[in-house]
Amino acid sequence: MRVDQGRNFGERPELADQTIDRLQRTHALGKLIGDAPAFRAAIARIPAIARADATVLLGGETGTGKELVARAIHYLSERRHGSFTAVNCGALPDTLLEDEFFGHERGAFTDAKAARGGLLRQAHGGTLFLDEVDSLSPRAQVSLLRVLQDRSYRALGSSEEQHVDVRIIAASNVDLFDLVIDKAMRADLFYRLSVLTLHLPPLRERLDDVLPLTHHFLLRLQRTDRPPLRLSAEAKDALLGHDWPGNVRELENAVLRAVSLCDGDAIGAADLGLRTRARQTADASAEALKSTPPASPPMIDLTRSFIELKRETVARFEREYLTHLLDACGGNVSRAARRARKDRRDFRRLLRKHALDPRAFDQTCA
Repeated sequence: MRVDQGRNFGERPELADQTIDRLQRTHALGKLIGDAPAFRAAIARIPAIARADATVLLGGETGTGKELVARAIHYLSERRHGSFTAVNCGALPDTLLEDEFFGHERGAFTDAKAARGGLLRQAHGGTLFLDEVDSLSPRAQVSLLRVLQDRSYRALGSSEEQHVDVRIIAASNVDLFDLVIDKAMRADLFYRLSVLTLHLPPLRERLDDVLPLTHHFLLRLQRTDRPPLRLSAEAKDALLGHDWPGNVRELENAVLRAVSLCDGDAIGAADLGLRTRARQTADASAEALKSTPPASPPMIDLTRSFIELKRETVARFEREYLTHLLDACGGNVSRAARRARKDRRDFRRLLRKHALDPRAFDQTCA
């Protein structure tokens, strides 16, 4: 969870409100870099969305900058003097969800030795940003729906209704309407969240922005104890030839890696540490399958029992299935559990059973 208080850009008290507003607007939009038409079209809608003060749903793949856009909406809105509170919904288990959102009164449960305000109280007068809202459990969806409908809640252990003045901005890297169709998300919650919508394009659809973004990150991450680094021709080719499954966040990680590892004055392709393009890997695998002759039926050891062989076959299938699924989802457990149509906790137990670490499949880390 992260909370930003308003007026946090180092303004001097004597500055006029108009000047402060201009500074905040510059800061809010200054990190949204790119000239690709699809990206500029999305960014151009931010001021109008900020003025509307309605619930917003941000869409786009992981690493496309949804939280940056949410912050820009907040700091360009009338709520900019309030706090910006960000929370990752995927990190909230059901057992803690109501306490995190609503807070509790003293004595509400065994360890509640003092009253504590929740996220809604912290965000009162400002903006609550719900990242990975698609990972909310059915119980959590009901709790959020009531807040969206009535702007009211009850702290744990309290009989008093509390009203909250907060704007909610939600973000998801999957299409929530698909979850509604699959009965994984309540339709009424989806329509409450998607009053205003904004989709951010993936980096592979705005390749002209790759080099400007790279130079931006180089300026920010450049070490002060060495001369400025430049990009070699090979590095530029590698950057422009990559598919960027992790989008802008993956690009930032690649630049950070290069700044840390480069021992000369020019960054080479190897310094970036980019993985093999997923599309090339998939094509190579498909070609290999085409050229492989049909396999003979596997030999079955008839000296072993049916139950023993079945258990071994099922275990092998489970591990192979989980490995391919995690790879396809980039190590995102919530997304993989949804695709497997399994409860997230049951899915975690399966991963532990087969000693699979989701972090090993995270494509944004090398």
